[in-house]
Amino acid sequence: MCRTPKLITNLPDGVCVEVPVFTDRAGLHPVHVGALPPQLVTLNHLSVMTEEMTVEAALTGDPTLVYHACCYDPMAASVLSLAEIRQMVNEMLAQNQAYLPQFKTIKHDLNG
Repeated sequence: MCRTPKLITNLPDGVCVEVPVFTDRAGLHPVHVGALPPQLVTLNHLSVMTEEMTVEAALTGDPTLVYHACCYDPMAASVLSLAEIRQMVNEMLAQNQAYLPQFKTIKHDLNG
């Protein structure tokens, strides 16, 4: 099994990262970056964990995980209260129920 080397050493295993790449006739060659500065690791970990919650929500149909992921999203958290995020998630799941069949058996109302 071919294993890609970890290009950014202080991010969790298995995350998708953007790194510099050089190209030649043999193809694309990602550049090893190493460790990011602590302030960037913090920001990236927040993003990674939010994405992980979102994927878990999609796989399990758990609307509470959608809510939690939205609560930790920096953009949503900067402009919406927790109650407004809850309402947004409820409306989003209700509006997109036909496209999100995994949430059909889960109560969409996160209020209780």
